[in-house]
Amino acid sequence: AIRDRQAAWVLARHDARLRAEIARGLTTVLRRYAWTGADADCRLWFRMQAEARRLNYEVDRNGNQWAWLGDPAAGDAVVTGSHLDSVPDGGAFDGPLGVVSAFAALDELRSRGVQFKRPFAITNFGDEEGARFGLACVGSRLTAGRLTKEQAYELRDADGVSLPQAMEAAGYDPEAIGPDPERLARIGAFVELHVEQGRALDLSGDAVGIASAIWPHGRWRYDFAGEANHAGTTRLVDRRDPMLTYAETVLSARREAELAGAVATFGKIAVEPNGVNAIPSLVRGWLDARAADQDALDTVIAGIETASRDHAARHGIDLTVVRESFTPVVEFAHALRDEIASVLGEKTPVLGTGAGHDAGILSESIPTAMLFVRNPTGVSHSPAEFAAEDDCVAGVLALADVLEGLACR
Repeated sequence: AIRDRQAAWVLARHDARLRAEIARGLTTVLRRYAWTGADADCRLWFRMQAEARRLNYEVDRNGNQWAWLGDPAAGDAVVTGSHLDSVPDGGAFDGPLGVVSAFAALDELRSRGVQFKRPFAITNFGDEEGARFGLACVGSRLTAGRLTKEQAYELRDADGVSLPQAMEAAGYDPEAIGPDPERLARIGAFVELHVEQGRALDLSGDAVGIASAIWPHGRWRYDFAGEANHAGTTRLVDRRDPMLTYAETVLSARREAELAGAVATFGKIAVEPNGVNAIPSLVRGWLDARAADQDALDTVIAGIETASRDHAARHGIDLTVVRESFTPVVEFAHALRDEIASVLGEKTPVLGTGAGHDAGILSESIPTAMLFVRNPTGVSHSPAEFAAEDDCVAGVLALADVLEGLACR
């Protein structure tokens, strides 16, 4: 918590009066799920920042927040921002760093006395992590038309609460959600700053980098159905235990990923009836898989499923595999990326990433780019995630330089 609060006030150095609000609203709650009380606190913080800077605040039909400088209807706007929600027990930097840095970069530009020649906005996209409903980037997917209203209405959290029910309880209108091409048509460039989720910049000795591409990635649900029985009286040879097949599948996923130079992770599991003295009737596991190219990812996914079906057949287990989400490889707009590189200098490293982002979702609709800030731990989606004060400031200044080049010249 001390580290989280320190990160918050470091990034708020341009507006010291709001340090306490940032620390309380963004970083001390490490389960910031969509449409919860923690999410509402973060949204209130965003609105306070917008109003304190005399920006025009609005919430779009999908619950994404916007703070505008200039007339959005003029078109060709430059937009920056990220998200404020988190994964379970996540860190303080993934998402909030990009939003807080956006406000700080605007403060920096105003201190330079620059004049904006294009409309400018800061945004907070809702439910980027997908921690509550299991699908990442819901806000940006809806906006870009990559998630339909009907599909969104089918999303439910672990307690059975649907997305529209959660939105309505939080005071938003779920009937309004859906594609927003008119809004996207107003945007000429979107630049997202993010803490690096890896150690490439730490190894190269650079504080800031430019994203080249996002690896193709997706989520698959594996349902292993067996037979519930007594753990103390059922002979091993008489069991149809889905946990064995699940465990063997986890090991197979690791093996297939290693062979392909990819990553594959079973990070979430649900067990029924979930009793210490009961053999499970159902084990449900969620696979996250990513690779540098589509062929490698296809190889990994096919290998895991083949191995899992072999394990299931041997143990008498029924297996169902469902792809819940998928994002193809994202090559960020080369012209925008080159323009950013010319602003920051040719020595600024360009690197790929295995992590998905709103910028990747929006890339099919508008030109997008990303900046990364060094993470010396290399750890993300964990409280150990970190960025040093000097690097955070370097990120704000780099973002300010990029925004000045795009919107003020």
